[in-house]
Amino acid sequence: MSDKHYDVSIIRPVMRVDEVAFRGKDFPQARLKSIRKGLHTLHTLELMAVNIYKYQLTKQQSEHNLYLVAAMCNEMTHLQDFQVKLFEYGFKPSKFRWAYWLVGFAIGFVSRLMGEKAVLKTGIWVEAKAVHHYGQLLAEIEWDETSRKIIEKNQADEHEHIHRWKVLLESTGN
Repeated sequence: MSDKHYDVSIIRPVMRVDEVAFRGKDFPQARLKSIRKGLHTLHTLELMAVNIYKYQLTKQQSEHNLYLVAAMCNEMTHLQDFQVKLFEYGFKPSKFRWAYWLVGFAIGFVSRLMGEKAVLKTGIWVEAKAVHHYGQLLAEIEWDETSRKIIEKNQADEHEHIHRWKVLLESTGN
């Protein structure tokens, strides 16, 4: 993770019109190809994360469900971040993103059926995978500075989700 501190209590950072810009105009094709691949990966994984949290939710008004709603909102912000970046670079979302939607639905729904502890353990596992992916993509791809900061902030959010799910899991006795 980055040495920078990101305020993970902010679920939806402010984005201003002047922050939207076309990117990559003078980048070599190889750099653009790696950025496209990275953005497709991040966009589809965030779509999956949104669905996991959406389908883990129950009707119960609990602290756990409140955190699931907050995490889902945060993941929706990440999804939007990467969709915007795709279009700023002149790319489009992956045509196969529907498969990640289905995987997210399946993981979320099945873990909910298995109970709260399974939901929390699933959240920890999925977010740990996300943190790893973010780390790999930050290390391997030469991002523009604006995109890099967004990716680092989103990775910090994922670390916070892991922490939150671990605290809740410990409070259940595991």
